[in-house]
Amino acid sequence: MAADDDETTPPAGISAPAGEAVVTAEVTTGPPPWLLRAFLLAAATVAGLFASYWALTRLQGLLTILLVSLFLAFAIEPAVNWLARRGMRRGPATGVVFLVLAVIVVGFFWTLGSLLIDQVTTLVNNAPQYADQGIDWANRTFKTHLSGTDIEKYTSNWSKYLEGMAGNAWDIGTKTIGVVFQSLGVLLFTYYFAADGPRFRNAVCSLLPPRRQRHVLRAWDIAVEKTGGYIYSRGLLALASTLAHYVALRVLDVPSAFALALWVGVVSQFIPTVGTYLAGALPVIVALVHDPSDALWILGFIVLYQQFENYVLQPRITATTLDMHPAVAFGAVLAGAALLGATGALLAIPVTATVQAFSGAYIRRYDVETDVDTTKPEPPPKKKPRKWSRQLTFRFTGSGQPPTD
Repeated sequence: MAADDDETTPPAGISAPAGEAVVTAEVTTGPPPWLLRAFLLAAATVAGLFASYWALTRLQGLLTILLVSLFLAFAIEPAVNWLARRGMRRGPATGVVFLVLAVIVVGFFWTLGSLLIDQVTTLVNNAPQYADQGIDWANRTFKTHLSGTDIEKYTSNWSKYLEGMAGNAWDIGTKTIGVVFQSLGVLLFTYYFAADGPRFRNAVCSLLPPRRQRHVLRAWDIAVEKTGGYIYSRGLLALASTLAHYVALRVLDVPSAFALALWVGVVSQFIPTVGTYLAGALPVIVALVHDPSDALWILGFIVLYQQFENYVLQPRITATTLDMHPAVAFGAVLAGAALLGATGALLAIPVTATVQAFSGAYIRRYDVETDVDTTKPEPPPKKKPRKWSRQLTFRFTGSGQPPTD
């Protein structure tokens, strides 16, 4: 009698129980069907990561321009909104703000340019006299016997260095053109971001559900408030610093007093961390050339005014605009410089203030109990009274239903 398709004879030496059939199954030796799909998915993920990295490296300049433009748009948007509330359209209002800023920037560089030209001219004309005075001071102080011939021998390599710089004039010109085009791109994107701010914000929020839209709009408003507050508070501090240093420089009769005071006020406020040292170095050097005793007075005034600004003036001005601990600001500047260089250092403080304000709106804080005696052991928690409930016991029969009384 032939066996069925699913019944076979047991192997030799193994006897099957009576009345039972032995069923065998064919084992497939090929790969599982999901393995190929997983491999293709992993390959596509790796290829996507490499493509994204390649695109980011190629678009790094454009992304930096967009980031700086967005920061500048946030900074001038309060002024644009102020003009728009008084009946002016956003396009012309943005143009007016741009014109005012352009006048301020051109005036700043024009003033510093005249200062630089005057000081360089004075230095070149008096260079032989300064060299002779320096040689005499070195001979008296260090008991040396230097002369003008020795100085010429030591400085003979400077001509070769200057010739090398002249040979790189093409590279310098190319980089200058690149900086000009990047600046024009920043101005163009800043104008569009500021003039079409509400439309751009609505376009971004239209891609999100209503619950997410509220969070994005709140973060947007906080960013505008903190960035604008940072710029305006820095402007007020720069104005106060300029006026104070101008008075001090005029009292000491230091040349180019207004230009030096303007340099100190702007650089000390808008360049983070090292701006104070860069700002104070130039008036000290100019005063040193004019009169060494005036340089000491200027240095002392800069140090005293910096203390007055840090502990009296700055807390009052930034109390309603940008409340940030100096250590947090310093760490933010270092982190921004490590990520994006000079651009990151300039954007670090307003970005950190925005994140701090946005997180403070959602993170709940509690009062710290400082009058608690920590030496005493904490009392054990009180036990909650036990709640008694009536328990019903049923005896089930085989039918699965509780018996009736």
